[in-house]
Amino acid sequence: MKAILYRAYGPPEVLQLEDVEKPTPGDNEILVKVRATAVNSGDWRLRKADPFGVRLFFGLMKPKLNILGGVLSGDVENIGKDVTRFKVGDQVFGSTDMRFGAYAEYKCLSETGALALKPINTTYLEAAVIPFGGATALYFIKKANIVGGQKVLINGASGAVGSAAVQLAKHFGATVTGICSTVNIDLVKSLGADKVIDYTTEDFAKNGETYDVIFDTVKKLPFADCLKSLNKNGVLILSAAGLSDMMKGWWVSMTNGKKVMTGVIVQTAKDIAFLKELVEAGKMSAVIDRIYPLAQIVDAHAYVEKGHKKGNVAIEV
Repeated sequence: MKAILYRAYGPPEVLQLEDVEKPTPGDNEILVKVRATAVNSGDWRLRKADPFGVRLFFGLMKPKLNILGGVLSGDVENIGKDVTRFKVGDQVFGSTDMRFGAYAEYKCLSETGALALKPINTTYLEAAVIPFGGATALYFIKKANIVGGQKVLINGASGAVGSAAVQLAKHFGATVTGICSTVNIDLVKSLGADKVIDYTTEDFAKNGETYDVIFDTVKKLPFADCLKSLNKNGVLILSAAGLSDMMKGWWVSMTNGKKVMTGVIVQTAKDIAFLKELVEAGKMSAVIDRIYPLAQIVDAHAYVEKGHKKGNVAIEV
Protein backbone atom coordinates (compact mmCIF):
# COMPACT_ATOMS: atom_id res chain seq x y z
CA MET A 1 0.00 0.00 0.00
CA LYS A 2 0.99 3.65 -0.33
CA ALA A 3 1.83 5.60 2.80
CA ILE A 4 3.57 8.82 3.83
CA LEU A 5 6.62 8.05 5.97
CA TYR A 6 9.11 10.19 7.84
CA ARG A 7 12.31 8.70 9.24
CA ALA A 8 13.83 11.87 10.70
CA TYR A 9 12.49 14.97 12.43
CA GLY A 10 12.52 18.09 10.31
CA PRO A 11 10.73 20.27 7.74
CA PRO A 12 7.79 19.10 5.60
CA GLU A 13 10.21 17.63 3.07
CA VAL A 14 11.06 14.75 5.43
CA LEU A 15 7.64 13.32 4.49
CA GLN A 16 7.99 10.81 1.66
CA LEU A 17 5.46 8.71 -0.26
CA GLU A 18 6.51 5.05 -0.10
CA ASP A 19 5.23 1.51 -0.61
CA VAL A 20 4.80 -0.43 2.63
CA GLU A 21 3.20 -3.70 3.62
CA LYS A 22 -0.56 -3.68 3.99
CA PRO A 23 -1.52 -4.37 7.65
CA THR A 24 -3.58 -7.33 8.82
CA PRO A 25 -6.12 -6.83 11.61
CA GLY A 26 -5.68 -8.61 14.93
CA ASP A 27 -8.48 -10.51 16.63
CA ASN A 28 -10.03 -7.35 18.09
CA GLU A 29 -9.13 -4.98 15.27
CA ILE A 30 -10.73 -3.65 12.12
CA LEU A 31 -8.91 -2.87 8.88
CA VAL A 32 -10.00 0.49 7.50
CA LYS A 33 -9.50 1.45 3.89
CA VAL A 34 -8.69 5.12 4.49
CA ARG A 35 -10.61 7.56 2.31
CA ALA A 36 -9.55 10.79 4.00
CA THR A 37 -7.43 12.17 6.81
CA ALA A 38 -6.24 15.64 7.87
CA VAL A 39 -3.18 17.67 8.81
CA ASN A 40 -3.47 18.94 12.36
CA SER A 41 -1.13 20.74 14.74
CA GLY A 42 -0.21 17.45 16.41
CA ASP A 43 1.05 16.11 13.08
CA TRP A 44 3.39 18.94 12.18
CA ARG A 45 4.62 19.37 15.74
CA LEU A 46 5.52 15.71 15.97
CA ARG A 47 7.16 15.87 12.54
CA LYS A 48 9.39 18.72 13.80
CA ALA A 49 9.72 17.39 17.37
CA ASP A 50 8.35 20.74 18.55
CA PRO A 51 8.52 21.06 21.48
CA PHE A 52 11.70 19.08 21.99
CA GLY A 53 10.07 17.10 24.79
CA VAL A 54 8.05 15.02 22.32
CA ARG A 55 11.28 13.14 21.62
CA LEU A 56 11.08 11.63 25.10
CA PHE A 57 7.91 9.82 24.07
CA PHE A 58 8.24 9.35 20.31
CA GLY A 59 11.97 8.79 19.81
CA LEU A 60 15.00 10.74 21.02
CA MET A 61 17.13 10.79 17.87
CA LYS A 62 14.57 9.71 15.27
CA PRO A 63 10.83 8.98 15.30
CA LYS A 64 9.66 5.58 16.51
CA LEU A 65 6.37 5.97 14.64
CA ASN A 66 7.05 6.58 10.97
CA ILE A 67 3.53 7.28 9.72
CA LEU A 68 1.68 10.37 10.97
CA GLY A 69 -2.03 11.12 10.73
CA GLY A 70 -4.25 11.16 13.80
CA VAL A 71 -7.72 11.15 12.24
CA LEU A 72 -9.43 9.29 9.43
CA SER A 73 -12.59 8.26 7.69
CA GLY A 74 -13.04 5.25 5.47
CA ASP A 75 -14.54 1.83 4.92
CA VAL A 76 -14.15 -1.30 7.04
CA GLU A 77 -12.52 -3.77 4.66
CA ASN A 78 -11.77 -6.61 7.07
CA ILE A 79 -12.34 -7.49 10.74
CA GLY A 80 -10.67 -9.70 13.33
CA LYS A 81 -12.43 -12.85 14.47
CA ASP A 82 -13.55 -11.35 17.79
CA VAL A 83 -14.89 -8.04 16.44
CA THR A 84 -18.58 -7.42 17.14
CA ARG A 85 -18.96 -3.63 17.01
CA PHE A 86 -18.32 -3.17 13.29
CA LYS A 87 -18.85 -5.20 10.14
CA VAL A 88 -17.25 -5.25 6.70
CA GLY A 89 -18.59 -2.41 4.60
CA ASP A 90 -19.26 -0.01 7.45
CA GLN A 91 -18.33 3.60 6.80
CA VAL A 92 -16.45 4.85 9.87
CA PHE A 93 -14.61 7.90 11.17
CA GLY A 94 -12.58 8.68 14.25
CA SER A 95 -9.17 9.11 15.81
CA THR A 96 -6.07 6.92 15.87
CA ASP A 97 -5.11 8.62 19.13
CA MET A 98 -1.37 8.36 19.89
CA ARG A 99 -0.89 5.51 17.43
CA PHE A 100 -1.16 7.88 14.44
CA GLY A 101 -0.77 6.05 11.08
CA ALA A 102 -3.64 7.55 9.06
CA TYR A 103 -1.38 8.90 6.29
CA ALA A 104 -1.79 5.58 4.51
CA GLU A 105 -4.21 3.68 2.32
CA TYR A 106 -5.02 1.24 5.15
CA LYS A 107 -5.00 1.39 8.94
CA CYS A 108 -5.76 -1.22 11.61
CA LEU A 109 -7.56 0.04 14.70
CA SER A 110 -8.99 -1.51 17.83
CA GLU A 111 -12.76 -1.88 17.62
CA THR A 112 -12.96 -0.25 21.07
CA GLY A 113 -11.04 2.83 19.92
CA ALA A 114 -12.34 6.36 19.34
CA LEU A 115 -14.41 5.35 16.33
CA ALA A 116 -18.03 5.54 15.20
CA LEU A 117 -20.09 5.10 12.06
CA LYS A 118 -19.62 8.07 9.73
CA PRO A 119 -22.37 10.71 9.88
CA ILE A 120 -24.79 9.97 7.05
CA ASN A 121 -24.90 13.61 5.96
CA THR A 122 -21.15 14.11 5.48
CA THR A 123 -18.54 13.27 2.88
CA TYR A 124 -15.46 11.28 3.86
CA LEU A 125 -13.43 14.50 3.82
CA GLU A 126 -15.85 16.29 6.14
CA ALA A 127 -16.01 13.34 8.51
CA ALA A 128 -12.23 13.02 8.70
CA VAL A 129 -11.68 16.56 9.98
CA ILE A 130 -14.29 16.44 12.75
CA PRO A 131 -12.53 14.24 15.38
CA PHE A 132 -9.41 16.33 16.08
CA GLY A 133 -10.96 19.70 16.84
CA GLY A 134 -14.25 18.20 17.91
CA ALA A 135 -12.85 15.75 20.45
CA THR A 136 -10.34 18.28 21.81
CA ALA A 137 -12.97 20.97 22.30
CA LEU A 138 -15.50 18.51 23.72
CA TYR A 139 -13.01 17.15 26.25
CA PHE A 140 -12.25 20.57 27.73
CA ILE A 141 -15.81 21.89 27.50
CA LYS A 142 -17.06 18.89 29.47
CA LYS A 143 -14.17 19.19 31.93
CA ALA A 144 -15.00 22.87 32.50
CA ASN A 145 -18.68 21.96 32.83
CA ILE A 146 -19.88 24.71 30.49
CA VAL A 147 -23.63 25.19 30.89
CA GLY A 148 -26.39 27.47 29.72
CA GLY A 149 -26.11 31.12 30.68
CA GLN A 150 -22.33 31.19 31.02
CA LYS A 151 -20.20 33.67 29.10
CA VAL A 152 -17.43 31.94 27.14
CA LEU A 153 -14.55 33.57 25.27
CA ILE A 154 -12.84 31.44 22.60
CA ASN A 155 -9.51 32.53 21.14
CA GLY A 156 -8.52 31.07 17.78
CA ALA A 157 -12.21 30.70 17.02
CA SER A 158 -11.63 30.07 13.31
CA GLY A 159 -9.14 27.20 13.77
CA ALA A 160 -9.74 23.46 13.99
CA VAL A 161 -10.30 23.38 17.76
CA GLY A 162 -11.76 26.88 17.96
CA SER A 163 -14.41 26.37 15.28
CA ALA A 164 -15.53 23.20 17.04
CA ALA A 165 -15.45 24.91 20.45
CA VAL A 166 -17.72 27.72 19.27
CA GLN A 167 -20.32 25.24 18.01
CA LEU A 168 -20.10 23.00 21.08
CA ALA A 169 -20.26 25.86 23.59
CA LYS A 170 -23.37 27.15 21.84
CA HIS A 171 -24.86 23.66 21.92
CA PHE A 172 -24.43 23.59 25.69
CA GLY A 173 -26.18 26.95 25.98
CA ALA A 174 -23.32 29.39 26.52
CA THR A 175 -23.12 32.95 25.24
CA VAL A 176 -20.03 32.81 23.03
CA THR A 177 -17.54 35.49 22.04
CA GLY A 178 -14.95 34.46 19.48
CA ILE A 179 -11.56 36.06 18.84
CA CYS A 180 -10.16 35.91 15.30
CA SER A 181 -8.67 38.07 12.55
CA THR A 182 -10.68 40.40 10.32
CA VAL A 183 -10.89 37.95 7.44
CA ASN A 184 -12.50 35.25 9.61
CA ILE A 185 -15.21 37.30 11.32
CA ASP A 186 -18.03 36.11 9.03
CA LEU A 187 -16.96 32.48 9.45
CA VAL A 188 -17.00 32.66 13.25
CA LYS A 189 -20.39 34.37 13.20
CA SER A 190 -21.74 31.65 10.92
CA LEU A 191 -20.67 29.04 13.49
CA GLY A 192 -22.98 30.64 16.06
CA ALA A 193 -20.80 33.11 17.96
CA ASP A 194 -22.88 35.83 19.62
CA LYS A 195 -20.04 38.32 19.36
CA VAL A 196 -16.71 38.41 17.53
CA ILE A 197 -13.59 40.33 18.56
CA ASP A 198 -11.15 41.24 15.80
CA TYR A 199 -7.78 40.94 17.52
CA THR A 200 -6.18 43.24 14.95
CA THR A 201 -8.28 46.18 16.16
CA GLU A 202 -9.44 45.30 19.69
CA ASP A 203 -7.76 43.99 22.84
CA PHE A 204 -10.16 41.67 24.68
CA ALA A 205 -8.51 42.53 28.01
CA LYS A 206 -9.31 46.25 27.67
CA ASN A 207 -12.98 46.23 26.74
CA GLY A 208 -14.25 45.73 30.29
CA GLU A 209 -15.85 42.34 29.60
CA THR A 210 -15.35 39.37 31.91
CA TYR A 211 -16.11 35.71 31.28
CA ASP A 212 -16.94 32.51 33.11
CA VAL A 213 -14.69 30.52 30.77
CA ILE A 214 -11.81 31.60 28.52
CA PHE A 215 -10.73 28.93 26.05
CA ASP A 216 -7.40 29.75 24.37
CA THR A 217 -7.05 27.15 21.62
CA VAL A 218 -3.82 28.51 20.14
CA LYS A 219 -1.79 29.68 23.18
CA LYS A 220 -1.65 33.30 22.03
CA LEU A 221 -3.36 35.23 24.86
CA PRO A 222 -1.27 36.73 27.69
CA PHE A 223 -1.72 34.58 30.78
CA ALA A 224 -2.17 37.54 33.13
CA ASP A 225 -4.77 39.17 30.87
CA CYS A 226 -6.79 35.97 30.83
CA LEU A 227 -6.86 35.75 34.61
CA LYS A 228 -7.92 39.41 34.90
CA SER A 229 -10.76 38.82 32.43
CA LEU A 230 -12.14 35.82 34.29
CA ASN A 231 -15.06 36.10 36.67
CA LYS A 232 -14.67 34.87 40.23
CA ASN A 233 -14.27 31.06 40.14
CA GLY A 234 -13.80 31.28 36.37
CA VAL A 235 -11.99 28.71 34.25
CA LEU A 236 -9.10 29.25 31.83
CA ILE A 237 -8.63 26.46 29.28
CA LEU A 238 -5.23 26.19 27.57
CA SER A 239 -5.60 23.33 25.12
CA ALA A 240 -2.24 24.05 23.47
CA ALA A 241 -0.29 24.66 26.69
CA GLY A 242 3.41 23.97 27.02
CA LEU A 243 5.14 22.76 30.17
CA SER A 244 5.64 26.26 31.61
CA ASP A 245 1.96 27.08 31.08
CA MET A 246 0.98 23.84 32.80
CA MET A 247 3.11 24.72 35.81
CA LYS A 248 1.67 28.26 36.00
CA GLY A 249 -1.80 26.83 35.63
CA TRP A 250 -1.24 24.34 38.42
CA TRP A 251 -0.03 27.09 40.75
CA VAL A 252 -2.99 29.37 39.98
CA SER A 253 -5.45 26.51 40.47
CA MET A 254 -3.89 25.73 43.85
CA THR A 255 -3.72 29.31 45.15
CA ASN A 256 -6.58 31.12 43.42
CA GLY A 257 -10.34 30.65 43.18
CA LYS A 258 -9.89 30.60 39.43
CA LYS A 259 -8.95 27.34 37.70
CA VAL A 260 -6.59 26.62 34.80
CA MET A 261 -7.13 23.50 32.71
CA THR A 262 -4.38 21.98 30.56
CA GLY A 263 -3.13 18.51 29.75
CA VAL A 264 -3.46 15.73 27.21
CA ILE A 265 -6.98 14.95 26.11
CA VAL A 266 -8.60 11.53 26.26
CA GLN A 267 -10.74 10.52 23.28
CA THR A 268 -13.37 7.80 23.48
CA ALA A 269 -15.82 6.07 21.19
CA LYS A 270 -18.60 7.75 23.18
CA ASP A 271 -17.20 11.19 22.31
CA ILE A 272 -16.98 10.39 18.59
CA ALA A 273 -20.54 9.03 18.65
CA PHE A 274 -21.70 12.26 20.36
CA LEU A 275 -20.08 14.37 17.63
CA LYS A 276 -21.72 12.15 15.01
CA GLU A 277 -25.14 12.82 16.55
CA LEU A 278 -24.57 16.58 16.54
CA VAL A 279 -23.47 16.56 12.91
CA GLU A 280 -26.44 14.46 11.81
CA ALA A 281 -28.78 16.77 13.75
CA GLY A 282 -27.36 19.81 11.93
CA LYS A 283 -25.94 21.25 15.17
CA MET A 284 -22.29 20.94 14.15
CA SER A 285 -20.51 21.14 10.82
CA ALA A 286 -17.02 20.58 9.49
CA VAL A 287 -14.94 23.59 8.48
CA ILE A 288 -12.48 22.83 5.68
CA ASP A 289 -10.02 25.39 4.38
CA ARG A 290 -8.14 23.35 1.77
CA ILE A 291 -8.06 19.82 0.38
CA TYR A 292 -4.86 18.13 -0.79
CA PRO A 293 -4.26 14.68 -2.27
CA LEU A 294 -2.05 12.38 -0.20
CA ALA A 295 0.82 12.83 -2.67
CA GLN A 296 0.91 16.57 -1.83
CA ILE A 297 1.26 16.08 1.92
CA VAL A 298 4.44 18.20 1.98
CA ASP A 299 2.53 21.22 0.66
CA ALA A 300 -0.29 20.56 3.12
CA HIS A 301 2.09 20.47 6.10
CA ALA A 302 3.86 23.63 4.95
CA TYR A 303 0.53 25.46 4.72
CA VAL A 304 -0.80 24.28 8.10
CA GLU A 305 2.47 25.11 9.86
CA LYS A 306 2.08 28.77 8.88
CA GLY A 307 -0.81 28.94 11.36
CA HIS A 308 -3.34 30.78 9.19
CA LYS A 309 -5.73 28.04 8.14
CA LYS A 310 -9.49 28.33 8.60
CA GLY A 311 -10.76 25.26 10.37
CA ASN A 312 -9.10 22.20 8.91
CA VAL A 313 -6.94 21.00 6.04
CA ALA A 314 -8.22 17.70 4.68
CA ILE A 315 -6.23 15.03 2.84
CA GLU A 316 -7.88 12.87 0.20
CA VAL A 317 -6.45 9.35 0.26
